[in-house]
This record gives sequence, C-alpha cells and structure tokens, in this order.
Amino acid sequence: MWSLYSCCVPARSVAFALAAGLFSGLVQARPVAVVPPEGVVSGPAHVVDGDTIDIGGTRIRLEGIDAPEAGQTCQTALGETWACGTAATRLMVDLTRDVSVDCYSRGLDKYGRLLGICFARGVDINAEMVRQGYAWAFVKYSTHYVAEEAAAHTALRGIWQGPALPAWEYRAQKWASASTQPSAPAGCVIKGNVSRTGLVYHMPWSPWYDKVAMRDDKGTRWFCTEADALKAGWRPALMR
Repeated sequence: MWSLYSCCVPARSVAFALAAGLFSGLVQARPVAVVPPEGVVSGPAHVVDGDTIDIGGTRIRLEGIDAPEAGQTCQTALGETWACGTAATRLMVDLTRDVSVDCYSRGLDKYGRLLGICFARGVDINAEMVRQGYAWAFVKYSTHYVAEEAAAHTALRGIWQGPALPAWEYRAQKWASASTQPSAPAGCVIKGNVSRTGLVYHMPWSPWYDKVAMRDDKGTRWFCTEADALKAGWRPALMR
C-alpha cells in the first residue's frame, strides 16, 4: 500500500519503488487556501485515473492538471522505463482513500464533465498530484499549478526524473496512430465495446484499446468523440 508521506530517495530508487507500488510521493502534503463553498460535490471518490474521479455518479476532471495516461510509461535519468500512468492513478487512490472528497466546481469541460478543484484531508489534491511529480500543470487551460510544477521539476520528482512525453502529446500520438486503421471511419477512432460490465468505450490511449476487435455481430461501435459515446449511453473504461 502506498503512503502519502515518504522520504527523499535517489531517482533510480524512485523508479523501481514506483514500479513495485511501494510508495506514492516524495514530499509531505500541505493544505492550501480553501475555495469558497459554492457548487460543491462531496463524498467518497471512485478513482478513474490520475486526474479523473467519480463522486456519487458525477464524473469530475481535476481542473488545471494533466496526469500520465494509464498505459503511459516514462523514463528515469538512467533511461529505465517505469509505469508513470499506473503510478499516477495509484497516488490518486492513495490521496482519496477512506475519506470524503470535496470538489469545487469550475464549470464543465467539452465532454460535460465537471471541472473541479478537489480537497481531501484539507489538501488540494490537484496541487498535490503536480507537487509530487505525477501530473503536469495543464497550462493550456489553467496556470493554477505552475509553481508546484516548477518545484517538482527542480527536485526531479516523478515524471521529472527523466524524459516523459506530456500527456496531451501522448494522446495526440495515439489518436494519430489509431486514425490509420482501415476499418475506422475518418476521424472516428474511439472503440465502443460490449463487455461483461456493460457498454464501455476505449480511447486510443486505453491499455485495452488494441485488444478490442471491432465486429458488427458483437455490437461494437465506432465513435468520433467522447461526447457522442456518452450521449449514446456508453461509459469510459476505468483505468485502474
């Protein structure tokens, strides 16, 4: 089980400890100023991935950050590969485990998900993901966590140990690669699968994307956007 607190260790040791799931962070969490209580969603959190959670059926995208995708890997300074996407998801689980999470609305994203600044145990978990080196500050949309990113970068924490492709570039590459599939309609590469747990869609960066065989007789379906998939009653694949 990962702990919210850990001591500082060399980058090489960090990579192997992360891969083994031994600990979650490099620095102690610290609270920040609390957001005014309006538009709040509170309750136990179900973790989807390193920057997305569900609370009471409400899908919440943590505002201002972008964590590595579930199947994404990064490198240490010595060139060793580690599962940074899995590590980010595990840290989010650790930060939100056995506690009520409060998410303060910052509007909706283009997929209809709530954008939220979320707190657990008095800690801004958006900031904590960036501070511990398991998410980038998503400066395309917000500059809230630039200082936390700079501190993590300087300390070579998490994704800053060595080369790491920003999550938005990783997604763009995966989307471009998926677009070359001859069976996929132009611009529509999201795979809808009929699983034992219901109707599930997979983005090109999903760890299970390549395992989904698109067959009309099995009820599979292509989608152009997540909004289309959600509107049709399909849900995203959980990354845990």
